[in-house]
Amino acid sequence: MIEEYLKYRPLLDDTGIMIGLEIHVQLNKLNTKIFCGCGLDYHNDPPNTHTCPVCLGLPGSLPVINRKAVEYSIKLGLALNCSIQEHTQFYRKNYYYPDLPKGFQITQYDFPLASNGYINIEGENGEVRIRINRAHMEEDPGRLVHEGGNIEHSKHTMIDYNRSGVALLEIVTEPDLRSPKEARRFLDKLRSIIEYLDVCNTSLEGATRVDANISLAGGSRSEIKNISSHKGAERALLFEVVRQKNLLRRGGKVVLETRHFNEEMGITVSLRTKEEEHDYRYFPEADLVPIKVADWAPGIAKTLPELPDAKRERFVSQYGISDDHAKSLTSEKRLAEFYEEVAAHVNPKMAAVWTADVLKGELNYRDIGITAFKSEDMVKLLKLVADDKITDSSGNQIIRTVLDEGGSPDSIVESEGLLKAGGDIIGTAVDEAINENPQAVTDYQNGKQEAVNFLIGQVMKKTRGRSDAKAVREMIIEKFKGIM
Repeated sequence: MIEEYLKYRPLLDDTGIMIGLEIHVQLNKLNTKIFCGCGLDYHNDPPNTHTCPVCLGLPGSLPVINRKAVEYSIKLGLALNCSIQEHTQFYRKNYYYPDLPKGFQITQYDFPLASNGYINIEGENGEVRIRINRAHMEEDPGRLVHEGGNIEHSKHTMIDYNRSGVALLEIVTEPDLRSPKEARRFLDKLRSIIEYLDVCNTSLEGATRVDANISLAGGSRSEIKNISSHKGAERALLFEVVRQKNLLRRGGKVVLETRHFNEEMGITVSLRTKEEEHDYRYFPEADLVPIKVADWAPGIAKTLPELPDAKRERFVSQYGISDDHAKSLTSEKRLAEFYEEVAAHVNPKMAAVWTADVLKGELNYRDIGITAFKSEDMVKLLKLVADDKITDSSGNQIIRTVLDEGGSPDSIVESEGLLKAGGDIIGTAVDEAINENPQAVTDYQNGKQEAVNFLIGQVMKKTRGRSDAKAVREMIIEKFKGIM
């Protein structure tokens, strides 16, 4: 596999930065936890109300594997281009921490469920392949709640075991990422794949958590634990790049340690020296037998949906849109579905431009999702534009009004008077703009072409954006010919 990988990038480029990620994905679309029957709808409930002897680790309780959790994990492993192992086995990872009631975590060690996969992302200089070392199943610990919200200054810490025992798939990459930006792109791509598979609701608190390992110039690495967002991962890694560079520049040494990212201050702080594998004293979980999973994979593979990369290729070939638009439109499952609903009724290329460039930009500005705009409203809007009844500017205004105030495109066109202005109205507005701005005429006569753009803006103001800019330009230049 290394030969295939080297086609995409060298082992270490001249940045000297090596980043590897460990992503914990909650399989929260299951009905119950991984080893017991406790439900997963705990997010709005009081602490410690979704627990039982098994997930609290009480003496005498025995775990029973959730078969659906194994199936979901195999599905995600296949989507990450991993090989599914012949059989998998659970181990006890021994360490003491307050959120781990048993004093050990049930996880996988020598026999992970999946291994040797990859994801292709957009790197700094084109597409790059990020190798995935392994993906293994484990149980989630409980949640620590620090009084005051900050681990460094908290006077005391409370524990909520509602999350304890939720099924996790931990995805471990090779140190193939070369910048914080690439790390964020990888996380965004992974989230997209997870959403397409429908195994995790990534919008829920704690649904995905990231541990990031980073080293510079082949030196010792630092691990940043439990980063809760993709933006936070990029910020934490950016800080670490600067911190480690400054440390090395001063003749210091980067030590192997675990660090915490302070979201408010945008810095990482040391928590403890990094544990090694032997510190955890792994040994097989005697209460769970090994599972032969290789025979499950072919059947599960047949249930995989069309994934982002395959959908992107289809959009380009089927709809004739650009690769950039296809990447943007397939980055989210619901956005891709929205686009296809619109493209079934209007020109697909037009639908791609308005959905990927205009609508998505307005949604991102407001930090809201695609569900805030109906596909049937986009069809109505684009038909008005295609039929030359409204201008592009009016179309933009309609989208903003729908998102901010509600309503339908038809009603907004009528209430705001957005139908495209007739020739007489535009002609009058052009005459007024020229008469009111004699300096613009002089500037044009002196060879300043930008004077035309200024007058177009004046006409658009007078017609409240209901004029076609191209037609206005032609009319202004024709008027100038008469003046000159």
